[in-house]
Amino acid sequence: MHIPKKGLRALGVAESYSGRTQSTLAGVVMRKDMRIDGIVFGTATVGGMDATDTVVGMVQALMRRDINVIMLSGCVIAWFNVIDPAVVFQKTGIPVIGITYEESDGLSKDILHHFPHDTCRLAAYERLGDRIPVVLHTGQTVFLRGWGIELSDASRLCNDFTLEGKVPEPLRVARLCARGCMKRE
Repeated sequence: MHIPKKGLRALGVAESYSGRTQSTLAGVVMRKDMRIDGIVFGTATVGGMDATDTVVGMVQALMRRDINVIMLSGCVIAWFNVIDPAVVFQKTGIPVIGITYEESDGLSKDILHHFPHDTCRLAAYERLGDRIPVVLHTGQTVFLRGWGIELSDASRLCNDFTLEGKVPEPLRVARLCARGCMKRE
């Protein structure tokens, strides 16, 4: 991946969750010059464990070879539906950056509380590993995890794709799209 390239493309995946049985996911392909170059939608089961397959399916539905990185707005969505970014990377061959925006003690206790006998869900969450705080050029801090990409490259891409605040543009626009699609349902 040639990170300085203006035409580098990120697929930002974000959700809009309203407490229904399905959560709406949107994926926005954006070039580093901030041009939107594609959109895809998917759904994940609230409280399920299908988010990984949904993200892989969204990437496959785009039928593109020019996506250089996948940005996930969180790896735990739709009421503890855990995305396995290592599997997304393995099945798509595209590096994955998991981005969160708040410091926390983690979700293990919450998962144990709501899903006390679901050892697979807890193990999937624990495999995500530690989040690394990164201060963006905006002065805001995000927390990153990476699969198939060095932290320094993930940090640079997040900086390159962030115009203001702390949410990279592919994720900001994807969340807007997911919200707009959900309101139509």
